[in-house]
Amino acid sequence: MFPIRDTVMRRETPLAVWTLIAINVIVFLIELSLPQRTLEWVFYHFGLVPARYADVYFKAWFGPTADSIWPFITNMFLHGSWMHLIGNMWGLWIFGGSVEDRMGHWRFVSFYLICGIAASLTHYVTNLHSTIPALGASGAIAGVMGAYLLMFPTAQVITLIPLGFIPFFVPIPAVLFIGAWFLTQVFSGVCALVAPQFGGGIAWWAHIGGMVAGMALLPVFHRRSHFRDGIYSS
Repeated sequence: MFPIRDTVMRRETPLAVWTLIAINVIVFLIELSLPQRTLEWVFYHFGLVPARYADVYFKAWFGPTADSIWPFITNMFLHGSWMHLIGNMWGLWIFGGSVEDRMGHWRFVSFYLICGIAASLTHYVTNLHSTIPALGASGAIAGVMGAYLLMFPTAQVITLIPLGFIPFFVPIPAVLFIGAWFLTQVFSGVCALVAPQFGGGIAWWAHIGGMVAGMALLPVFHRRSHFRDGIYSS
């Protein structure tokens, strides 16, 4: 299933979403320009490596910067491939614009970053001895999806479902689309804890932590307005 668009009416241009997408794309283009060894250095020092903080021997490898907290933020602006980048930015575009519209630009940016940090912390505590850098904006975007779920549960997510070579476009209520996605993350996250070899290299618990943070933080960041949240049918 691939989301195409939603059915929530927006009042303002999603400037924050556009800016975040632009920053992620620019950073990825810089990544592509780096030699392989330099890129690996960037991933290990600006991606989130839990063992950097939890493992004494691995911590020593990082030297004086071992205790830097910046990777809990910078990891959400790094991506490992074009598909990784496009998938995350598409999710931000689909769900972020409507959430930003109700929060306001600056509140949305703060909300996004805090959700990303919460996702990083969740990944850290559930993978203390991992020496693999965690990269990507998916934890922060999961927070956006959590807020979207509470704000627009009855919105329709127009979803592409390919059956062979025939594309079908099906409207799915946001509560079902995002709810099913979240249950998949929980199931996969539990399996990864029980049998790490089946984790698939995906930071499942970062997604879970980000989404829970987004739902919990929504009352703080939701901009109060007399405007009734509009949804149009499609």
